[in-house]
Amino acid sequence: MDSNNEMDMTVPPDKEMSFLESVNLTFDMALTTLDIPEGMGQYIKNVNNVYQVRFPVKINGVVETFIGWRAVHSDHRLPAKGGIRFSQMVNQDEVEALAALMSYKCALVDIPFGGSKGGLLIDPKQYERESMEKITRRFAFELIQKDYIGSGINVPAPDMGTGQREMSWIASTYMAHRPNDINHLACVTGKPVSAGGIQGRVEATGRGVVFGIREFFRYPEDVKLAKMEGNSIEGKEVIIQGLGNVGYYTAKILDEEDGAKITGILEWDGAVYDKNGLNVEEVFQYKIENGGGIKGYPKGKFTENSAELLEEECDILIPAAIEGVINQSNAGRIRAKLIAEAANGPVTFKAETILNEMGVVIIPDVYLNAGGVTVSYFEWIKNLSHIRFGRMNKRYEENQNNLLIKAIEQSGTKVPQELIAQIGQGPAEIDLVRSGLDDTMRIAFQGIRERFWSNEKVGSYRIAAMAISIEKIYNSYRLMGIYP
Repeated sequence: MDSNNEMDMTVPPDKEMSFLESVNLTFDMALTTLDIPEGMGQYIKNVNNVYQVRFPVKINGVVETFIGWRAVHSDHRLPAKGGIRFSQMVNQDEVEALAALMSYKCALVDIPFGGSKGGLLIDPKQYERESMEKITRRFAFELIQKDYIGSGINVPAPDMGTGQREMSWIASTYMAHRPNDINHLACVTGKPVSAGGIQGRVEATGRGVVFGIREFFRYPEDVKLAKMEGNSIEGKEVIIQGLGNVGYYTAKILDEEDGAKITGILEWDGAVYDKNGLNVEEVFQYKIENGGGIKGYPKGKFTENSAELLEEECDILIPAAIEGVINQSNAGRIRAKLIAEAANGPVTFKAETILNEMGVVIIPDVYLNAGGVTVSYFEWIKNLSHIRFGRMNKRYEENQNNLLIKAIEQSGTKVPQELIAQIGQGPAEIDLVRSGLDDTMRIAFQGIRERFWSNEKVGSYRIAAMAISIEKIYNSYRLMGIYP
């Protein structure tokens, strides 16, 4: 395909692209690096179907009408997979963009799902728990009726504004309407462990971000590209935008396990900065105790306009909240060496063009926040197999490890007691989940960087990741016989 023709599709330079336009233009650029028929390329790019629903719910004696969407971008693999977000900003374009990103994300990290996404136009903060349950269950019922929820068809998960509570309500509603489905627990992921969930799912996206950044630092060429040195995150100055689920676990793990210095935390009501490093857990607890914001946090320097802190000098900037926070209006003032996209679409297409010219390296969302769907996949497998991870092998491996320790000690070497405690244990479910997630993120990044360094047409990690995803989806369709 002619790359010049593709670039003619850009919008005027004074107009910021929508999230969907950014995703699609990235797709077009990646497609030019591949030998794929144009017609198949366009088919893979477009969303397969979108279901829009309006429904009434009686809240405190008053009937309110809600609107929601569930989009399926691709069903080259089943089930289609993707979160449901509850937000007053959600719209059909956003849902379609997120569904597309899910297809590419799953393909990139070899998760056998198609891409889907859902959204309900609502501000959850405005409703009591009882009302939220009624609304969630009614939305779930509307989706179940049209086969947009089911273990082998379409499997939702948490997203912005939703969590374990909402997933439990959806699973319960599904069971009530599909009582003969023995795999009913697999109709949704992100459930509490007590309701069929899996250890490590809550932290999964944030831990996946950390695993991805760690893998980046294992390659001196890539670290040098970002104008940094060393093979470790230790001591690196990090600014986190958004201390929700993803941002909190990313920051906490980087701080406590990797020795990073979290110098800045941005929230909706302001930002706090300390060159010497912030106590992540302390900031998070303050946020919980003060209505979900960090205004008034007594330590560090507080800035009411949190967006200003995006422009503070740091080694790693991690946008972990909403899309478009780094755009053409502020990209030129970004002073981070590496941007790690923990959120979906936090850097717009226009901004990335500017940042690339500045030499700022970006680890893209299509790869870096795949931890959530990866562990959702593990949960789905657990639900389908009807057995928790580790049940068959934990004690066997524990016994084998203890035999090994015994053999070492019989040879005359005394093994320290604390080491015996660590080595002698068999893997629990959380250990297996983290191991599988680490392996997934490592292998995916290795593929991205190999494509990036070996193909001169590929100008960024994002294009490399997208090209790999398109290639894998195309090959799936070929195996289905859609194209010879």
